[in-house]
Amino acid sequence: MPLLLDTCTLLWLSMDLAQLSPQASQAITTHANDLFVSSISALEISTKFVRGRLELPKDPAEWFRAVLKHHGVEQVPINFQIASQAGKLPPLHKDPFDRLIVATAWEYRMTIVTPDHQIRQYPDTEHLW
Repeated sequence: MPLLLDTCTLLWLSMDLAQLSPQASQAITTHANDLFVSSISALEISTKFVRGRLELPKDPAEWFRAVLKHHGVEQVPINFQIASQAGKLPPLHKDPFDRLIVATAWEYRMTIVTPDHQIRQYPDTEHLW
């Protein structure tokens, strides 16, 4: 089962494991060779860093690269199919980053690991927390 980590899940995996639910921690451990993150998470992390809403020990790009390598997470690029699908999603979530994460999960048939209740409202979206 491929798991798509949303941005906060990736942040917590790397900096605050106590924030992960027991089910999310277990799934990440069990599927350690099948972990993915949308490349849009790099933009979201950089944006929060620049706005002073996120502290990181190094430049966001360096941090992102190191975290993916350390945890064995592969990035999934955004393509036009994902971008188009995200634009057509029902307005259950206004955050464009999260809409792209939902569309990525649909495109690649992944389960989203997220605490975000708005993401979990999308029909036909596999999720766990």
